[in-house]
Amino acid sequence: MPTFREAAEKRGLIEADNTLDDAMTEAELFQVSSSLRRLFTTILVFCMPNDVHSLWNNHLKAMSEDYNINCKCKHTVEQMVLKNISDILHSMGKDIESFPLPKIDKQNGTTNDVPKEIIEETSIEVDPEDASLHKNLNNEQRKAYDKILATVDCQRGGLFFVDGPGGTGNTFLYRALLATIRGQGKIAVATATSGVAASIMPGGRTAHPRFKIPLRIDDGDICGFTKQSGTAKLLQAASLIIWDEASMTKRQTVEALDKSMRDIMDKPDLPFGGKTVVFGGDFRQVLPIVRKGTRAQIVDASLRRSELWNCMHQLKLVRNMRAPNDPWFTEYLLRVGNGTEETNDDGEILLPTSICVPNKADDNGLDRLIDSIYQPASLKDPKYITSRAILSTRNDCVDKINLKMIDRFQGEEMVYHSFDSVEDDPHNYYPPKFLNTLTPNGLPPHMLKLKINCPIILLRNIDPANGLCNGTRLLVRGFQKNAIDAEIVVGQHSGMRVFLPRIPLCPSDDDMFPFSFKRKQFSIRLSFAMTINKSQGQTIANVGIYLPEPVFSHGQLYVALSRATTTANIKVLTEEKKKKNKNKNISASKTYTKNIVYTEVLTK
Repeated sequence: MPTFREAAEKRGLIEADNTLDDAMTEAELFQVSSSLRRLFTTILVFCMPNDVHSLWNNHLKAMSEDYNINCKCKHTVEQMVLKNISDILHSMGKDIESFPLPKIDKQNGTTNDVPKEIIEETSIEVDPEDASLHKNLNNEQRKAYDKILATVDCQRGGLFFVDGPGGTGNTFLYRALLATIRGQGKIAVATATSGVAASIMPGGRTAHPRFKIPLRIDDGDICGFTKQSGTAKLLQAASLIIWDEASMTKRQTVEALDKSMRDIMDKPDLPFGGKTVVFGGDFRQVLPIVRKGTRAQIVDASLRRSELWNCMHQLKLVRNMRAPNDPWFTEYLLRVGNGTEETNDDGEILLPTSICVPNKADDNGLDRLIDSIYQPASLKDPKYITSRAILSTRNDCVDKINLKMIDRFQGEEMVYHSFDSVEDDPHNYYPPKFLNTLTPNGLPPHMLKLKINCPIILLRNIDPANGLCNGTRLLVRGFQKNAIDAEIVVGQHSGMRVFLPRIPLCPSDDDMFPFSFKRKQFSIRLSFAMTINKSQGQTIANVGIYLPEPVFSHGQLYVALSRATTTANIKVLTEEKKKKNKNKNISASKTYTKNIVYTEVLTK
């Protein structure tokens, strides 16, 4: 008879002592050595294993099988594995010297003193399709492309802001610029505020780790790299720097990079040290997050309030490339985003009747919304699943929809329970049963129910350089007790298989609880539904919007509506009261909803 602890461990209700080793062993069943090395690296960085040496010895053979095919020397193969792990660690901002692993031979680790950051950038291959994108630019894109390239060519430096609503081809323009610059043998650094936006640019990285920007930042702060660092040398060598979705970041982050670049370039009087920097974004979308911030504080945190704003040349993209066959919808979205759509006496805007799911007395509106987005007969098709999502404002609404959907979804099921704890709680004031009921923003739920081929979304930046970033959408392809096999379905890394382990997670808001809460769980959620904020930067062919309560921040309604490409592919359910048209000759009820726009932050 097993003991109570053994039985609980087997059911995944309490954490076993060897879960990390088991995660590696389970992943070996899939026989993908490159993915195993990434899993090993993820465990090193996030899971703080107690015995790295044993973990290495136990799984070196499985991690080196692909190298063994062409090389029979054990030492050389080990060095190849170490070198690959070192490169992955470096892309995650870590150094292999920080971990108790075998040493890399000097001849394998040296690259003639060229920083790894520069080696990584210069090794990015230009896709032949991207190389010809400049031939297909529209007039607005061509004008911006020519202005930016002229500044790069004459090496005089300049700041640009590409102001383009969703669907106007910002990313298309960036890809054309990156391909042209890199095709000339020059360095172009591609970054974005969010991981999702970064993942759709070749070589794209999230701005904070790329520029070593502090997570907590105030006026006057600088980046965390020195003049002698590889990051500094990369920026000194760069001919072009792109920062997409800059409208989402706090101005202090941009100002920190500016101060640091003036320093490393020894040009204190020139913005960004005289480099050509292209920012992009749409101030109609969600603005920087200021916890418990007032309207004035949120606006003040935006890039529009930075002194650098007046140094930026404005490049406007207006022509919508995503919805060319629905011009009315394009104009409607702009009116919503600009806050110019006509309102009723309560300050609410009218939603088009064609996109509204009717609210009936049977109280099954949410089921009708789900049915309009997810047809039961098509749920077995992975492409169908990943081409649609339902958006809502709050996590509890999202969880409600995801639980409904996973119960409808067919396939083998696995339920994962988190291991929750509190630091410094010797008297057990906060028992696990209580902690299990908590689901802070940004953390996965205690009970995570998954099925094969169900869609999930990543909640943390695990390895942004290789597509694993906050907001990445994946499909579950297999699962074991301690590891999940998943496939990336968005961005330049689409199709790549990865293994995900449980990792320790803490709430991003330290003041949320009167104790230090930690949850060990897979850093994912189901993504049949997701929050509006999480959807920003993604194009979703078919969109449902669930608004049991009105939106509560600037740009939320605009972001939700603009994920779709046409009115035919969007459905909205509000559970607010419907207002009857004052004209008695018109019997159809009309649906109104709140739209919040901070007009003072919009570009003119």
